[in-house]
Amino acid sequence: MLALKRLVTILVMVFVLLALLVLLVPSVRSSFASMAGSYESLYFGLLITAVVLLAMQLITENLDSTLLRRNISLHEGKINELKARLYDQQMELREREFQQRPGTVPGTTTYPDPAPEPSRPIFPQSDPSLSNAPIDQPNSIIPPNTPGSPQPPMR
Repeated sequence: MLALKRLVTILVMVFVLLALLVLLVPSVRSSFASMAGSYESLYFGLLITAVVLLAMQLITENLDSTLLRRNISLHEGKINELKARLYDQQMELREREFQQRPGTVPGTTTYPDPAPEPSRPIFPQSDPSLSNAPIDQPNSIIPPNTPGSPQPPMR
């Protein structure tokens, strides 16, 4: 099919070049007209040739696209079949792994134990490099608020 398609494409290109020569160069037109007998028969011959080449081009293009679409659908069917086989194999593998686990009940899902959380520091902590005092020793610069003592003004 590819060889036929290329042959028709080459014939169309040769015809287009020949038709351009006949239409654009007066000396070529007069020599072709003398071979055909008259200008009318020359143009009629060019028209018939163009119609035949166009029909051949359309037929080969449509056949090629039909064959390509059929080929693609066959390949897509194979891909879907392979995907289905892979899915079936994965399901069988999961089922075998599930049956090999001790102490499981069919139809239940087991989850792995969660990892223990890393120990997190409790805040606030006393840090000798900080100027803050630990919680049990309040800051001596700010006096504690006792009942009856005046409240500092709010800004």
